Amino acid sequence: MKKILLSASIVMMLFSCQSENSSESENVSKVAHRGCASHEVLEEQLRQNPELAIKMNEIESFTEKAITEGRLVNGKIEIPVVVNVLYRTAAENISLAQIQSQIDVLNKDFNATNSDYNLVPAVFAGVKANVGITFVLDQVIRKSTTKTSWGTRDAMKKTNQGGLAPTSPTTKLNLWVCTIGGGILGYAQFPGGASATDGVVIDSKYLGTTGTATAPFNKGRTATHEVGHWMNLRHIWGDATCGSDLVADTPTHNDANYGIPTYPHYSTCTGTPIEMTMNYMDYTDDAGMYMFSLGQKARMDAVFAVGGSRASFRN
Repeated sequence: MKKILLSASIVMMLFSCQSENSSESENVSKVAHRGCASHEVLEEQLRQNPELAIKMNEIESFTEKAITEGRLVNGKIEIPVVVNVLYRTAAENISLAQIQSQIDVLNKDFNATNSDYNLVPAVFAGVKANVGITFVLDQVIRKSTTKTSWGTRDAMKKTNQGGLAPTSPTTKLNLWVCTIGGGILGYAQFPGGASATDGVVIDSKYLGTTGTATAPFNKGRTATHEVGHWMNLRHIWGDATCGSDLVADTPTHNDANYGIPTYPHYSTCTGTPIEMTMNYMDYTDDAGMYMFSLGQKARMDAVFAVGGSRASFRN
């Protein structure tokens, strides 16, 4: 069982991750491997605001207590989603059908109704989870821009930098769709960050299952992965060699996995467990990820519990 450590210094180490080139001037049309900048963005937020580490440490303490005491949310959470589309070209101005296809994928993945859920291997069958959270498209806001790419410094969330400010971020999930560049498919803000930048960013080429959605990231799983971060999930390898994702029922991974690994894929970490490469919080292709674990569900539930960092979404 993975041990959850909660000191502020450990929290700082947790958020160290491999750097991806996220230059705003680079506009990559297609990437070979999944690139998520959530931890890189978090590292920058921690550098700019050291008090954030303390706040996130408190969230971890609450999460552990909520899981231990079972003080989780009752009933089903329904999350309204505001989609902010920033476009320069017609292709970037994605259709409503493409946006809705992403909402549909989120609902399937978070409610275990995805068609590949039954592919979960027997060794993990006892911990595969129906998270039980639903998503409803609330509003689509579109804005024309001259920017070729937006990078990962939250410019798309700021009107003074040509972006769109979030709408009611304490009660609605804001999702920005734009060209990010630098090989980054998306990134999310973890619980505890400023409401003015809260939400998820997805490159328009990797959103949903139709339109501009580009293989091998054309099954909507980039948003599933990033919304997982938004609900306080870490990368499954803990952003370190044989690191911890703070979840007891996920195996210890050597590192990120790419493509669609052949099962079983064994870790060389202590105990040489079979890695849960089909978990949404790995870096595999969209077709290679199709489950959350019960431990991950417990972490996500905790942010919506009374007193949790996203408890306002229960109202």
